[in-house]
Amino acid sequence: MFRTRLISGVVLVALAVILMTTGGILLYCVTAVISLTGMFELYRVMKIEKKPLGLAGYLACVSYYGIVWFEGERYVTLLAIAALMLLMTIYVFTFPEYTTEQVTTAFLGIFYLGIMLSYLYQVREMPDGRYVAWLIFLSSWGCDTCAYCAGMLFGKHKLAPVLSPKKSVEGAVGGVAGAALLGFLFASVFGAQMAELQNPRAACALACAIAAVISQIGDLAASAIKRNHDVKDYGNLIPGHGGVLDRFDSMIFTAPAIYFAVTFLR
Repeated sequence: MFRTRLISGVVLVALAVILMTTGGILLYCVTAVISLTGMFELYRVMKIEKKPLGLAGYLACVSYYGIVWFEGERYVTLLAIAALMLLMTIYVFTFPEYTTEQVTTAFLGIFYLGIMLSYLYQVREMPDGRYVAWLIFLSSWGCDTCAYCAGMLFGKHKLAPVLSPKKSVEGAVGGVAGAALLGFLFASVFGAQMAELQNPRAACALACAIAAVISQIGDLAASAIKRNHDVKDYGNLIPGHGGVLDRFDSMIFTAPAIYFAVTFLR
């Protein structure tokens, strides 16, 4: 299992390097596919992945990516309202086929995996995106690694005893501190190329710290959904890691966090 997980991890890192270096339409398309795959996994938990509710969610996600590509952000609210109306229409005209939880999860999936994960692409498209995009990985995967090490060395107080017994407060703090340090070191090397940031070291360190806090919420949120529905993994697409939601759970939160943190810290 460790060998499989390691090989998959190396492949994921290699793909991340290729996608983030290339950017553009390749990253856009891959991000859209990851969003739709994640939605399928979430909807499968609720048993709506192949039903009209799920199809409406996929349609809304594809429509949103169209809005992103054509820079029509002013239509996002319209899309959200239209998607909710469509889901509620399906709900009432097929009643009682679906539960309220299934309908709300269908709507959640649009934001959770469609809109939030799209910021992987949107961060890359920022003025300093070829560098800033790496903060997403530093504050998610970097935080995970630092939190694990800090938890193993100093962990005494449980962070979420029922939801994730192995996570500790000390590990969480270590993860945030480690991510901030990684952001600072990253800016020390590439800061001169970041024309939009007045103080790259401070901005990157603070952005990574903020995103690292939020990333741990993302990790726990994905775990909570699995616990509520007695699911071990969301899928088996990534050997040794599970599904898209199992591997990208924290990144779903760090991508928009980095986007807005950097926007306000310029």
